Amino acid sequence: MKPKNQTTMIDKLAFETDHGLGSAARLGLIVLQTDQTIEHEFARLFAGKDIALYHARIPNAMEVSPDTLGQMKADLPATAKLLPPSFSFDTIGYACTSGATMIGEDTIAGIIQELHPQAKISNPLSACKAGLAALGVRQLALVTPYPPEVTLAMRDNLKKMGFDATIVASFNQSDDFTVARISQQSVLDAVLKAGNSDLCDGVFVSCTSLRTLDILSHAEAMLGKPVVSSNQALAWHMMRLSGINHQPDGFGRLFTLE
Repeated sequence: MKPKNQTTMIDKLAFETDHGLGSAARLGLIVLQTDQTIEHEFARLFAGKDIALYHARIPNAMEVSPDTLGQMKADLPATAKLLPPSFSFDTIGYACTSGATMIGEDTIAGIIQELHPQAKISNPLSACKAGLAALGVRQLALVTPYPPEVTLAMRDNLKKMGFDATIVASFNQSDDFTVARISQQSVLDAVLKAGNSDLCDGVFVSCTSLRTLDILSHAEAMLGKPVVSSNQALAWHMMRLSGINHQPDGFGRLFTLE
């Protein structure tokens, strides 16, 4: 005998709402489709703070070149739209140093602010300039993984803003997958080699795919100079733009600054 159909009563539960995640700040991050590093390093830098971080991945070619980097300009509006405006982001970062060089920092900020007018905008190139200026570095060693045309474009961009790359060194790689596999020891060796000169008073290690977080303080101690990296600078800049004076220990002099 089949049981009779019974109506299930579902109790309606009372609830309240609060601010949700990110009481300190809500941050958006536009990450390259091929990036293997920045999300891991950002998670470590933001640990212990109620910072909500939301990612959107932008299409990009595995090969790094002026043409492939410039193509991201066309894909940026659709990617920025994946970060919901209703989240009311404090700051949004476009996480590509070479892309910011080729597309233009102001162009990137303008595209993102079309969809997120209330958000402050950063990228690793703008962040590195802010960080180097705060540290008092004007003559620097520039270390990149890029092919020559991208490295030289970055050098020229920094020069226009008063940062003279007196020493330029590169792993000369166009394959972003390979860049993410360059060992931390190799990065440290490159920083020490490039930065060990009286011609520079600091080092900038460019590229969000390079693993730099664990070598920064050691390199600074060895050189006696500030060492700034793309991911470190971007995280610092986004926090400071959002009014957060978080100073995680062991990740370079930059985080000792307010």
